[in-house]
Amino acid sequence: MASSILSQRDLEFLLYEWLDVAALTTRPRFAEHSRETFDAFLQVSAQIAEREFATHNRRNDAEEPRFDGGRVHIIPEVKAALTAFNDTGLLAGSMDEAVGGLQLPHVVARACFAWFQAANIATSAYPLLTMANANLLLTHAAEEHVARFVEPMLEGRFTGTMCLSEPQAGSSLSDVTTRAVPAGDGSYRVTGSKMWISGGDHELSETIVHLVLARVTGAPAGVKGLSLFIVGKHLVGGDGRVGERNGVELAGLNHKMGFRGTTNAVLSFTDSEAYLVGEEGRGLAYMFQMMNEARIGVGAGAVALGYTGYLHALAYARERLQGRPVAGKDPVAPPVPIIRHPDVRRMLLASKTYVEGGLALVLYAAKLVDEQETGDAAEAALLLDVLTPIVKAWPAQWCLLANDHAIQVHGGYGYTREYPVEQFYRDNRLNPIHEGTDGIQGLDLLGRKVVMRDGAGLKLLVRTIREAAGRAPAEFAGYARLLEAGCERLAEVTAKLWSDGDPERALANSTAYLNAAGHLVIAWMWLEQATAAAGKPGPFYDGKRLAARYFFTHELPRTTAWFELLESGDTLLADLDDACL
Repeated sequence: MASSILSQRDLEFLLYEWLDVAALTTRPRFAEHSRETFDAFLQVSAQIAEREFATHNRRNDAEEPRFDGGRVHIIPEVKAALTAFNDTGLLAGSMDEAVGGLQLPHVVARACFAWFQAANIATSAYPLLTMANANLLLTHAAEEHVARFVEPMLEGRFTGTMCLSEPQAGSSLSDVTTRAVPAGDGSYRVTGSKMWISGGDHELSETIVHLVLARVTGAPAGVKGLSLFIVGKHLVGGDGRVGERNGVELAGLNHKMGFRGTTNAVLSFTDSEAYLVGEEGRGLAYMFQMMNEARIGVGAGAVALGYTGYLHALAYARERLQGRPVAGKDPVAPPVPIIRHPDVRRMLLASKTYVEGGLALVLYAAKLVDEQETGDAAEAALLLDVLTPIVKAWPAQWCLLANDHAIQVHGGYGYTREYPVEQFYRDNRLNPIHEGTDGIQGLDLLGRKVVMRDGAGLKLLVRTIREAAGRAPAEFAGYARLLEAGCERLAEVTAKLWSDGDPERALANSTAYLNAAGHLVIAWMWLEQATAAAGKPGPFYDGKRLAARYFFTHELPRTTAWFELLESGDTLLADLDDACL
């Protein structure tokens, strides 16, 4: 029986028939692996996701964590699920063997983790943050701090967070006021308040390792004055033993519309012992490693939630009997499954293109990380840099629409709690805000990524897409031409927007730019999939070709309006008097 969480068949197609992940085993880093080991990890991920994560997803939502003034209470299934996950070794799945890792390709580890995100996004948030925290520290922290904090995280004993935002400073990190004072012994003392900290307090682990942005006494204003610190919820000795509390107190829990099973904390730091990561004043640069990893994780989570919503809607549409064909004349004829109705098919097919296209993009980005580590590092890093805002924001918008469609397909039942699709929507609605709002991703893409290094990133993206168009078989030549025309339009519009060097004018419609670039990139993903499916018989491959046709004929044309708006130079959003709103 097919899973209602994710499609194993789709993952196999993307990993092996398109991305040729098995070929990575010829590289020294992955030489101990084979397709058989990849499949084994994918299989165990699916099994544990079904057995340990999906089974408490609903209860996690209904009985969210509560703070009694002394401690946080979480349903016991969360701890059991995290223990099962830790036992797989996937917490260090893509990390070096030297730190206990499995050295799986990032693309395989990302595919494995998608099962857990689709099954229970709230519980999966704890290991997601812990892995990103550990990766940052492995790259930038001193060896003694890796031994003290990272090794216990990878053993599943500690968990990790990122502490950036503050009550008065959400995404505006230049306004961070948390301060750090040198203690004279190589450590620091941190004091301040942090807000919206996912996984910020709980008793699921022996302690929590917070990565905290703070300003050292005398540091300049703005982001250049920020440093990054390790602050444990408890003091952790050099021998790894967990001691007394470290001045980190829970001031309260935020109660969200989704991800309810993930604690979201307001934390107070008072003279908390802290250890500097790297050098003073480079905190945001270091944190961007974790932020970018988390952004890809957010995009993957948005895809996973959209995907499971689509699968639930598809199953419901096949079973739900209601109405008769438009041409049907017999009022007493038996009703038909609603999947027979064109508008239901529209929603299902649109959702299929969003979630399968989004999954392709997320896995492509993950493979770029592997290329960055074991292949053409410079080119892969540059392309990943350009794609990251799209990987985060496009699924957060369009896979959320797949969840919206899932509710609509269910009709009146869809917005009741009797069916899970309303929870999937609420959970996914957080992702357009997580790790930088979609608006911030638009500013990042147009304001930084496509103009950095004299436009080298945009040129590489356009060249890569054009090469994919050049590989397309004759039957998809029309799609290839549309894709090439879109690339030309993107390059022209970008040049025009920056022609006078005025950032306020150029960025006035950065969200429209993000939408246009995102749809163009997903069209590329669909041409790639159609090419991989070319000439192969059967309903699965027919579905890929049909979805590609839909995206090119129904979705890609949306870019015309976005490009026209951008080319017009309209500055309404920058110029309007907010008193008129």
